[in-house]
Amino acid sequence: MADTKEQFETVIALCRDIYSRKLRDYGASWRIMRPQSITDQILIKAKRIRNIEINKTKLIDEGITPEFIGIVNYCTIALIQLELGFADSADLSYDRALELYDKHIQATKELMYAKNHDYGEAWRLMRVSSYTDLILTKLNRIKEIENNDGQVSVSEGIGANYQDIINYALFGLIKLTQEKEFY
Repeated sequence: MADTKEQFETVIALCRDIYSRKLRDYGASWRIMRPQSITDQILIKAKRIRNIEINKTKLIDEGITPEFIGIVNYCTIALIQLELGFADSADLSYDRALELYDKHIQATKELMYAKNHDYGEAWRLMRVSSYTDLILTKLNRIKEIENNDGQVSVSEGIGANYQDIINYALFGLIKLTQEKEFY
């Protein structure tokens, strides 16, 4: 598990760096996004990954690695929005937005470590394309829950699904890094 923790920290640092730099460029402009819009943004990224995986070609000179990074960051933004609600303006300072990012990534990472212990690192046996399909499945679940005004009877809530998506995307980033498949 030590190797997994190190690999997780490496890809999380990559995602955090992109989040931080975009936060410097744009501020917390995403604060105006309603939860459904964030879900749709993540869906667009996951669909692009799937299309590249299936077609083995891309017309935009950007591979699936940046899309997985975007999924991690948008899911973290979604968790922040679930906590704070959306706003009419970019009402978070750089430091506060980074603090909230770190808080939600830490909670998600702890969930992964617990699940990884119980599942015995089964994610290492999976293909990156399976992470993509699981992300798309989780997004469909989130959309259903959103369409039902957040109500669930026996299922995990929206936040837990976003956390799972983050972890699948991080697994994908680790595997892509190991296999040097940067499409």
